[in-house]
Amino acid sequence: MLRFLHRLLELGLHFERRFDPFFRPLFDRPLRMPLTRFVNWTINLTRSRDVPPLAGEDADADEDLSLDTIIAEMQHHLDLDFKPGHYERAGNTKTHGLVRGTLTVLPGLPEHVRKGIFAQERSFPAWIRFSNPGPHVEPDIDDVGFGSMSVKLMDVPGPKLMDDERFTQDLTSITVITFPTPDTRENAHLQYWSRREMGVWYFLNFKRPHVRDFIMQALWNRTLANPLANEYFSCTPYLLGDGQAMQYSFHPLTRVVTRIPRLPLRPGDDYLRDNLAASLREGEACFEMRLRLQKDPFLQPVEQGAVLWDPGKTPYIPVARITIPPQEFRSPEQFAFARQLTWNPWHCVPEHRPLGNQNRARRRLYYEMSRYRQDKNGEAHVEPTGDERFG
Repeated sequence: MLRFLHRLLELGLHFERRFDPFFRPLFDRPLRMPLTRFVNWTINLTRSRDVPPLAGEDADADEDLSLDTIIAEMQHHLDLDFKPGHYERAGNTKTHGLVRGTLTVLPGLPEHVRKGIFAQERSFPAWIRFSNPGPHVEPDIDDVGFGSMSVKLMDVPGPKLMDDERFTQDLTSITVITFPTPDTRENAHLQYWSRREMGVWYFLNFKRPHVRDFIMQALWNRTLANPLANEYFSCTPYLLGDGQAMQYSFHPLTRVVTRIPRLPLRPGDDYLRDNLAASLREGEACFEMRLRLQKDPFLQPVEQGAVLWDPGKTPYIPVARITIPPQEFRSPEQFAFARQLTWNPWHCVPEHRPLGNQNRARRRLYYEMSRYRQDKNGEAHVEPTGDERFG
């Protein structure tokens, strides 16, 4: 019965996705952020005020157990979905494109922001991967409605918190403004329901409900039109030097193709990739990287990823610009390279150490899942240099 009801909900979502672009902008402009703030206010009403200080952390005793469960469920899901030689990622699964770019630190940054990669006015070569949430490689119109942008900077000097890559700094982000789960304990439950192909029942479970988290995700999930047209959010915090925490986002600056062909009929399975390619044939695309600094340890918590760091209370600080030049990225060799690469927020300089339980879990989670995928595919880990070129 649960599976049948879940399938009905999925069919309703897929139907709504065909019409979403016709009405969603009219809804989002006046209502999305006020509703997000209201739901976030209700979440804060029920939270404990016993939180770590600014840029502080407070690990739970069962974090390793939750992480073991997450890894086991994700590996099981991969084994069900893929065959050796063709394993994809368990999350952010479908690659729309891996593109070359450059991140340039802006001049004149305030002293308190000039930490880590922002310490000097310089540029870093980057590989940027746009993808869907997964855990399947499915037609774009059938995914759950959010995307991801993963940036790997290269030629980054200094020691790193993980030693499997020596010169990289990884930045990960998604199109929803808060994390889907508040912590790793609840993330383990989400992976259980996801592996059973009934992810909605994690949110709408009578015994362990996450209805407000569901509403927060629904406000930001939508039918995407072009990976270059979206704003992406880190959702989890990171250090910005000693005693200072930040979240970051990537804001699009370039007008790009956003037409989805054939709606409300069924569009092509890879229309996001097609629109990305069309945009990069016409010219370059740019994003502005922005920071939000933690000012209040309760309203901007480190350990609860499903709580909004309200940009109205902590204004954005522009710190860098990502430029993606015109290019062709659809060769089989470049997609194979994209599958071989790994992203981990712990590929970073100490000044940007990941904070909070979701980020603590990512260190081992991303490492073990990437090595599991590579082992199944007979591939080896590779650290890119930025000099790679493909046909």
